[in-house]
Amino acid sequence: MRITVVGSINLDLVATAPSLPAPGETVTGATLARHPGGKGANQAFAAEKLGAEVSLIGRVGDDAMAGEALSLMQDIGVDLAGVEVDVAAPTGVALIAVDPSGENQIVVAPGANLMVTPEQLPQRIEGALIVQLELPVETVEAAVGRATGFVCANLAPAAPVSELLLRRADLIVVNETEAAFYGDGLHHGGGRVVVTKGAKGAAMYQRGVEMAWATPPVITAVDATGAGDAFVAAITVALLEGMDPAEALKFACAAGAFAATRPGAQPSAPERADVEGLLNGG
Repeated sequence: MRITVVGSINLDLVATAPSLPAPGETVTGATLARHPGGKGANQAFAAEKLGAEVSLIGRVGDDAMAGEALSLMQDIGVDLAGVEVDVAAPTGVALIAVDPSGENQIVVAPGANLMVTPEQLPQRIEGALIVQLELPVETVEAAVGRATGFVCANLAPAAPVSELLLRRADLIVVNETEAAFYGDGLHHGGGRVVVTKGAKGAAMYQRGVEMAWATPPVITAVDATGAGDAFVAAITVALLEGMDPAEALKFACAAGAFAATRPGAQPSAPERADVEGLLNGG
């Protein structure tokens, strides 16, 4: 199973604090960690760990942070030939605050991610494709237009997209906030739409009709960063493997839940056995 991910690459600076700050408030007593991140990189890494052969197309800066941001993907064999180095823009950075319950606040400085243009893409993208919206929308839409196989569009963070993208996507994944932003337009195409609802679970729709619903296993959350990306990778892998909608949703919910039990977006991505263990009550 080959998947190409066209998406963002960041270095995450994660401060785990006793509480999340209110506007204008300073919270001290935090601990700081650095992890590879970015929605595109997180989804590529998670899909590779779940058994897919993954290629990533993206951009980093000509700086020391680039090596950190790419390190875990290099370690497990994600194909990074499509990652280019930008001499004018820095590697993207995400500033993340996490509280003891796993809730987070995130501010992203995209840097080189905004320099990924349609010219960087191949004329044809073979196999399956996963995209998100942390790159310029015109680049994301160009990638979808050049895809020859299954397309998963994780429409996050929410931004206006073309009707062509909505109709071309075989699978659209959004959370409740993003679903409200897009409204009924999500259901105009013939593809499947998954709306995630955190600890409450996820639902899959086709043309506005619910096909399946699943709830995640009960876990103790440590850090929700990357849980949504693990879900996107898992639902894509599951559907490509031929799982039915209900089974695929259960698999993806378990992957997202496992990711929330570990700190860091990529370090928390589950192996196949981790997902199956949760599904079997382990």
